[in-house]
Amino acid sequence: MSNLFVANWKMNMMRDEARAYASELGSEIGDGIPGAELVVAPPFTTLDHARDSRERWAIGGQNVSEHAAGAFTGEISSMMLADAGCRYAIVGHSERRTLFGEDGPMLSRKLARCREARLVPIYCVGESAAERARGLTTVVLAAQVETLADDPPNDPLVVAYEPVWAIGTGVAATPADAASAAACLRGLLVTRSDIRILYGGSVNPGNAAELLVQGGVDGFLVGGASLNAKTFAAIARAGPA
Repeated sequence: MSNLFVANWKMNMMRDEARAYASELGSEIGDGIPGAELVVAPPFTTLDHARDSRERWAIGGQNVSEHAAGAFTGEISSMMLADAGCRYAIVGHSERRTLFGEDGPMLSRKLARCREARLVPIYCVGESAAERARGLTTVVLAAQVETLADDPPNDPLVVAYEPVWAIGTGVAATPADAASAAACLRGLLVTRSDIRILYGGSVNPGNAAELLVQGGVDGFLVGGASLNAKTFAAIARAGPA
């Protein structure tokens, strides 16, 4: 199975910028990067502008509603994402959990909506600095994984370990940190038949190869560094061919 590299643009990029990024990323990767699957998760307004006509990368949604349809002003349903050409959807990013109060029951409903639309969820987990300091990483991960209890075990799943203390701080987890979390998650999800574990949090071209080789992960969910097409391509090239 290929390593997976996901560019999460967050609330950045206008349409012209998205088009320019897509053109530059296409030039950077040529016919593609051997052994690497790429996903770009742009804002909803730029989904069409970030896609690749040659399908060298997939498109993903940064968020998805817990509701299938109806009077929910401002929400984007899983079916809408699928109709827009998305293959993936990010669920449970720490910014959604902490800034918007998304909890386990809500995220469970979002996962169910993804399955209805045949979207592969990229389910995010990770501990805060305070939880890490108290030695609660394993406890936090186990609690967050409980949200997957009703998710079909044979469907493809991506789990992104994003320690909150490393997101946007410039301080990445060490390969040992990533390996420990990845091993914990694989143990908790041992019944899953199709799973990839990603790492996210201050990933850059300088630490990507070591994190992949020694961290026991299957790729990265990249935030700030993914806003530059050359940098994102360089991170994706860090994996073995």
